[in-house]
Amino acid sequence: MVNRCGEVEEPVTIRGRQAEHLAVERLLTRARGGHSGTLVVHGEAGIGKTELLKYARDTASGFRTVHTVGVESEIGFAFAGLHQLCAPLLDRLSALPEPQRDAMAVALGHRTGEAPDPFLVGVAALGLFAEAAEDEPLLCIVDDAHWLDAVSAQVLVFVARRVQAERLALVFGVRDQVPALGTAKTFAGLTDLPLEGLANADARALLDSAMHAPLDDRVRERILAEAQGNPLALLELSRHATRAGHAGGFGMLNALSVPDRIEESFQRRAADLPSTTQTMMLVAAADPVGDAALLWRAADCLGIDADAIAPAEAAGLLEVGDRVRFSHPLVRSAIYWTAEPAERRRAHGALAETTDPRADPDRRAWHRAQATLRTDEAVALELERSAGRARARGGLAAAAAFLERASALTPDPADRTRRALAAAQTKHEAGASGAALQLLTAAATGPLNALQRAQSQLLRAQIEFVRTRSSDVPKMLLDAAKTLAPLEPAQSRDTYLQAIEAAIHAGPLGHGRGVLEVAEVARDAPRPTGPPSPTDRLLDGLITRFTKGYEASVPGLRQALNAFRDHVSANDGSWRGLWAAGRVAYMLWDEETLYALTSRFVRHARDAGALATLATALNFHSTVIVHTGDLAQAAELIAEEQAITQAIGAPPLPHGRLSLGGWSGRRAETLQLYDATVQEATRRGEGTVITLAQSALAILYNGLGDYHAALQAASGPCDYDEVTHSSNALPELVEAAVRAGEPSRAAAAMERLSSRARASGTPWALGLEAYSRALTTTAPAAEDLYREAIEQLARCRFMTYLGRAHLVYGEWLRREGRRQDAREQLRTAHEMLSGMGVQAFAARAGRELRATGEQPRKRATGPTDALTAQELHIARLVATGATSKEVAAQLFLSPRTIDAHLRNIFRKLGIASRRELRTMRVLVENPDTGRDLG
Repeated sequence: MVNRCGEVEEPVTIRGRQAEHLAVERLLTRARGGHSGTLVVHGEAGIGKTELLKYARDTASGFRTVHTVGVESEIGFAFAGLHQLCAPLLDRLSALPEPQRDAMAVALGHRTGEAPDPFLVGVAALGLFAEAAEDEPLLCIVDDAHWLDAVSAQVLVFVARRVQAERLALVFGVRDQVPALGTAKTFAGLTDLPLEGLANADARALLDSAMHAPLDDRVRERILAEAQGNPLALLELSRHATRAGHAGGFGMLNALSVPDRIEESFQRRAADLPSTTQTMMLVAAADPVGDAALLWRAADCLGIDADAIAPAEAAGLLEVGDRVRFSHPLVRSAIYWTAEPAERRRAHGALAETTDPRADPDRRAWHRAQATLRTDEAVALELERSAGRARARGGLAAAAAFLERASALTPDPADRTRRALAAAQTKHEAGASGAALQLLTAAATGPLNALQRAQSQLLRAQIEFVRTRSSDVPKMLLDAAKTLAPLEPAQSRDTYLQAIEAAIHAGPLGHGRGVLEVAEVARDAPRPTGPPSPTDRLLDGLITRFTKGYEASVPGLRQALNAFRDHVSANDGSWRGLWAAGRVAYMLWDEETLYALTSRFVRHARDAGALATLATALNFHSTVIVHTGDLAQAAELIAEEQAITQAIGAPPLPHGRLSLGGWSGRRAETLQLYDATVQEATRRGEGTVITLAQSALAILYNGLGDYHAALQAASGPCDYDEVTHSSNALPELVEAAVRAGEPSRAAAAMERLSSRARASGTPWALGLEAYSRALTTTAPAAEDLYREAIEQLARCRFMTYLGRAHLVYGEWLRREGRRQDAREQLRTAHEMLSGMGVQAFAARAGRELRATGEQPRKRATGPTDALTAQELHIARLVATGATSKEVAAQLFLSPRTIDAHLRNIFRKLGIASRRELRTMRVLVENPDTGRDLG
């Protein structure tokens, strides 16, 4: 290393990091052996993160290494950080499945197309890294990761959470206590490696090794105290420990934080350099990409000779090769922020002038914006176009940043307001609802036309719903819908539907306008201007449901369900309404449509690569699969949903787990989940989640024979008449009330259940009605009803209810003294329910069967019982003939990870090949677990 005097210095070895070096070595060793891993090295600025990342790079013999550095000014460029990592690997892009390949190409701006889901880009990045790691292990290093653009950070954290069996290591350097703008919190939950200050002996040794002249003892002690064990602070402070400045230890260092002292040291070092060198360094600091060719062009534009950069290199502040690299990230920030604003604008102006508008229009627009002091419509228009391109690549945060800056530079008040509203909307879509609210407030001070005022109202309501779940939200949405009615009828209708959904969501916790009042107001919604869409029909049906009652709404809601089932397309985005339609299908006990809708919901979300939506779809579909009696497949879907939510950093969804716990009879586990779900739902004002949890609890307690507890649990959803759970809890309430000796409550619930079931007319509805009426009826009419229930439910997909029908019929026959007939029904019930894994109800059947004098058969252990839910899921897919690549694409893993799971599967099943797997009937006999659904 050459110092600023031109003298050669010996490299300084950072001491006291043996444990950290060992952690890095372990990570690399595991990656060489095919066990991927991640380290997040974090600590304050100067603590040694960059040095440890360099150690990882230098130690990774046999690895291919890709590297990038987050830059604060780059935080507004979508996928900028990811581009730096992936660019050297793009020769592997063709090996990815087409959806992933297209998503990555669009995200990196290599082609146009529909904006990809960020998590699909994450899957593509995982695939790209895994492909590169096939030839040699791959090390990905990201320094100053807290300054990555938000979507790159999101993608890389997704990859870090999803890696398993690849020869891949990821190491992130993250500074503690960065401003809120940074993305440091994104990395929470990954394996972290905190760096603390050096121990006193190591700090003292490092300081002494850096000094080339005697140092007064009191000065030394002062430096050690001020540096607090920070290695870079020790090195930088020692540079200025001159006799003149600190003789005798009386020279006082200022009261700055350690990072600030380091930056101040870099600023002093740069201040000693020639002015042209300082300008060149400022230009380099203003260009986040580090493009050396761009630096030379900008210098030429400023009339500066390229050799002017040499003193900065000699001072050890940066080095220039194909790219410009600062010796430490704090050098860049020190150079940039110490410059006068006019000098920064001049640097950005030179970069804008020399950036190719065709090859890199967005950076050119950004540099022009930074170079502009006053409003400028031409620059604002460029930024608006850049926002459009960023949105097209899926970079909502970047698009919002461009629009926000565009608004600030817009001279015309009306255009400024329009851009501010667009920025607010985009901020909200990007998840930055607080920033969106600030922009919305700023936009409200400008001239708003009627439509903008209405859309501003709507956005404010949507932001409020996300932030607080306030009971005022339905009214806010209704007010926006009224204002929109004469201006944008279609948007008005959609807003009315949002108001109803918000009121349903609040359920019994809503303290503002309830769903009935909202539905009454929504009757004033404008009529569709053309043929009604599926959501138009859904709105009209829900209005009828809450203003005229269940029975009156059935024809209209059935038309809506048919429209969703027959006409929803993955291309126009209408499939996103499948969630609401599925809830209506539950309400109508239309299990065939429900199964079709939730299956399609999973398929469309998977095809679109929309992982957050896919998690919701899998969660919803798992509750349906529980009812079919395939609890093993439901567990597979829940395991996949949990893996996705963990990978994307979202909380796990409780619906499928509650349903599975209730039907499987796992009391302790279900009660623990119930308590946590109700506590969180109460905090967030999500009353409909509470009624779901109560319904699951009612099933659990009916299975366990705790009928008083079941009655209490079922009362909540039945007393509050919302869409889904008030219908599904009615049979549970009837059974619990009968068994608990509450005939009047059973009769009241039976009357409502009967009216709804006959209006619905589906086999599921009529079977439940006959089942429940039989429980409230005495002989001999009861027997006909039990037989009718079994006949109707046998025509239904939901086998759990058929098993229960055999159970209650058998229980009735035993009480009637007909032991032989009872055995037949109870034997059937026990075999069905135990085979499904519906253990509490199966235990009920077993107890009753023993009471007739017959011992129930024990369920035989199946060959797949040893497999985890994820392994069983993979085994099913491979058994249908899917390749590792196809399974990996479907489950958003790498083929190498699938192969690792297959090795475990083969070992547990005692087989040696995929061919043997395909011969296992238990894996292929159910077509619903095949490749279409995953």
